[in-house]
Amino acid sequence: MTITPAYAGLLAILFFVLSMRVVALRSRVRLGDGGDPLVLRRMRGHANFAEYVPFILLMMAFLEMSHYSAYLIHGLGLVLVVARLLHGYALSFTEKFTFGRFWGTFLTFGLLNVCGVLCLYQGLRASAIL
Repeated sequence: MTITPAYAGLLAILFFVLSMRVVALRSRVRLGDGGDPLVLRRMRGHANFAEYVPFILLMMAFLEMSHYSAYLIHGLGLVLVVARLLHGYALSFTEKFTFGRFWGTFLTFGLLNVCGVLCLYQGLRASAIL
């Protein structure tokens, strides 16, 4: 397995940037978002990343270990990076970048479904059900 770790590393750097954006505002509130909309936006951008990226990377790794095409794995990884850049930028760096928020979410949900279906297919095929 050589492809998925590269995307995991790239996304870890983006996760670090989103983390630092939240930490930079910690002096404004003691706990949670403190009702501050800017803190809430940054926290949600960071949390949303943490909610979706690990699971999609895990499914990509399963697909790579199942010897799916390197082009497919790269395609999934590139779409994931673009999706999370758009969404992270929209929530953490701007207030009204609806294009980034919409397309970042749309692409992330698309990946979740594509990876899920491919993993389900692989699991059923390996179990000789298909």
